Amino acid sequence: MTDTQIFHDSPADRAHRVKWFSGRLAVYVLLILWAIICLFPIYWTLTTSFKMAPDVMKGNMVPWVDFTPKWLGWKSLGLSPDTWGNESTVRAEFLKRFANSAIIAVTSSVLAVALGSLAAYGLSRFSYQFAWMRNSDISFFFLSQLILPPVVLALPMLVLYKELALLDTRIGLILLYTLSVLPIVIWIMRDQFSSIPTELEEAALVDGLSIWGAFVTIILPIALPGMVAAFILSLVLTWNEYFFAALLTSTHSNTLPVMVASQTGSQGISWWSMAALAWAAILPLIIIGVVLERYIIKGMAAGAVK
Repeated sequence: MTDTQIFHDSPADRAHRVKWFSGRLAVYVLLILWAIICLFPIYWTLTTSFKMAPDVMKGNMVPWVDFTPKWLGWKSLGLSPDTWGNESTVRAEFLKRFANSAIIAVTSSVLAVALGSLAAYGLSRFSYQFAWMRNSDISFFFLSQLILPPVVLALPMLVLYKELALLDTRIGLILLYTLSVLPIVIWIMRDQFSSIPTELEEAALVDGLSIWGAFVTIILPIALPGMVAAFILSLVLTWNEYFFAALLTSTHSNTLPVMVASQTGSQGISWWSMAALAWAAILPLIIIGVVLERYIIKGMAAGAVK
């Protein structure tokens, strides 16, 4: 007895299946291409940190094929395997700048998320009136602070910080960075709080909780993904900020972006040292982004579907 196929796909079904697979294949090809484009700068930076000067100038790209990797860039920072156990002033300076960047970026981001979340919660739950301004006007006022170019604030901030004795201090950059990213945090968290039903707070108030109690115990846990996304975005912006860090600091509070930009001399740019510094600077952000990926996606998607 031979097995024969009773049911067959119609030509229309086969055509639809081919069209579906073709569409999926095209999407995956485009995604892979876009991923290569986005990751190429990181790959180029990492490989450049292991190149010698001739390899950098020739544009050699593939390790062990176009060039033999060396620890030139990392050795110049005292971070290569053969120099890690030795005393190095350059490594000490790098660690100092790294600590400055970490303290300033994390502190300012935490402050911005804390203050921005409170402001955003108020704008999403209460009605305010300041002269002719309503909630929507106040929200746009916060966002409009980002329109002003940083160079316009250079001279006023320099004079102000000199009078307040905040030049070349961590607290000075923390205050400035907190104000810089605060509008972004407010807009992210306002959408996050607006997507949370007010019935949850009303039920908490009926159960005897105060407004602050409902905010802390009910609203904040739900809004945590948005807060994490706002924190990561603030951290990236403050970690990579260069203009004000170069303008308002000189010796004690310089950050990593300033150190990266200083890898120039009379003989040209030390591309290998700059690449090693840049990779060491972006590596913590890559790790944080990978670890907190699910919170970032949830936070960015909050409020998109109601």
